[in-house]
Amino acid sequence: MFVDEATIEVMAGNGGDGCISFHRAKYMPKGGPDGGDGGDGGSVILEADEGINTLYDFRGTHHWYAEHGEAGRSNNQFGKAGKDRVIKMPAGTIVYDEQSRELLCDLRKDDRVVIARGGRGGHGNEHYKSSTNQAPRRAEPGEPGERRRLRLELRLIADVGLIGKPNAGKSTLLSVLTRATPKIADYPFTTLSPQLGITEIDPARRIVLADIPGLIEGAAEGAGLGHEFLRHVERTRVLLHIVDALPSDGSDPVENYKTVREELFRHSPRLAEKVELVALNKLDLLGSDAERQEALLRFKRALRTEGAAQEVLPLSGVARIGLKELLERLWALVSETGVKPTGWSATA
Repeated sequence: MFVDEATIEVMAGNGGDGCISFHRAKYMPKGGPDGGDGGDGGSVILEADEGINTLYDFRGTHHWYAEHGEAGRSNNQFGKAGKDRVIKMPAGTIVYDEQSRELLCDLRKDDRVVIARGGRGGHGNEHYKSSTNQAPRRAEPGEPGERRRLRLELRLIADVGLIGKPNAGKSTLLSVLTRATPKIADYPFTTLSPQLGITEIDPARRIVLADIPGLIEGAAEGAGLGHEFLRHVERTRVLLHIVDALPSDGSDPVENYKTVREELFRHSPRLAEKVELVALNKLDLLGSDAERQEALLRFKRALRTEGAAQEVLPLSGVARIGLKELLERLWALVSETGVKPTGWSATA
């Protein structure tokens, strides 16, 4: 199950108390103070793990604690420090303080962040001895560990985000290009949660694709499924806008394209400015190459008329039309963003 929001409570370990003790041995009736310091409490650490892509584990476990430090002992023995609690989360998790709503961290690949620090162990009475106080009966209690209530929000990190109206063919394309197995059916909102897949152009070039649930008019205000998942598009570097050439509801492909673009802009103008490649999909439903070419030209002309002069590629996920050209163009666009693709290889 894909879960992209959760609230948890973390508590670092308390520091151990310092010890009050005096050395006693034969022939040493006044051996002096020998109380050791308490151990430091363990910290709570968040770690990005590439093998995790959901916050599902945090729906059932709401409390995450580190170990307390042990108290100091006699004979100047320090207490054992508490073990840190390492919590593994997906890369792309944004962590907020639930109370203050402060952004605490934005986990990226290989990140390790101390989110709650363990308390320091208290000093034992050996620490307080001096020339004027040779038998101190004072020890310091351990400091409490930090405690926080965290709100977790997962935003998928992918090179290319597949966007479009419901039933535009995004899930089919993802299943053809990758080993992902999204649910595919001929009804709205087949994709209920974002799906990730990796496509390999060649051994040195890989692209991570994210199939985002279909957007409808009003998604930015919460209609349909769009409002819940629009934020996932924000982390993608390039948008692949899939447009159905022959929508089953009889709608106009150009109007469908405009609807999705408007929802992106209403959600975030910066999001709407991302690099976009448009693909006219399901061209296999047209009988001949001439009809496909005519549909493509008609769609391009309509976009230019609307002032949306976008690059448009012909496509069919089912018939595997235009897949090679699509992948090469996506690789070029992702590379042009100035950031190495997620699936980049050192041999590329």
